[in-house]
Amino acid sequence: MPPTLGNGKICYIEIPATDVARSADFYQRVFGWNIRQRGDGSTSFDDGVNEVSGTWVVGCPPATQPGLLVYIMVDSVAATLELIIANGGEVEQLIGADAPEITARFRDPAGNVIGIYQHPA
Repeated sequence: MPPTLGNGKICYIEIPATDVARSADFYQRVFGWNIRQRGDGSTSFDDGVNEVSGTWVVGCPPATQPGLLVYIMVDSVAATLELIIANGGEVEQLIGADAPEITARFRDPAGNVIGIYQHPA
């Protein structure tokens, strides 16, 4: 199914990486993103619901301090933190800091700080 099209929709993200293959593997294992090669040879991704795509870029500093902060929706923040650690990421902010919202933040293999969000049951 093609992604939803519409004015104002976030559609594409460039994620800084020091090792594109390592970053792609991390996001595929942790979030189930579809990893693919574009026509120009770049490694790209489609998110878990095929709504946002993007690529990893080298030569761009990682977003190590939250400024613009992207959150990835997950079924379970607790289970996802376990996957993040098991796949080379680090926990930056534990569950509970944004209560009553169920969130946490992590650092990916390149050092980018990203949030995760669990919709309340």
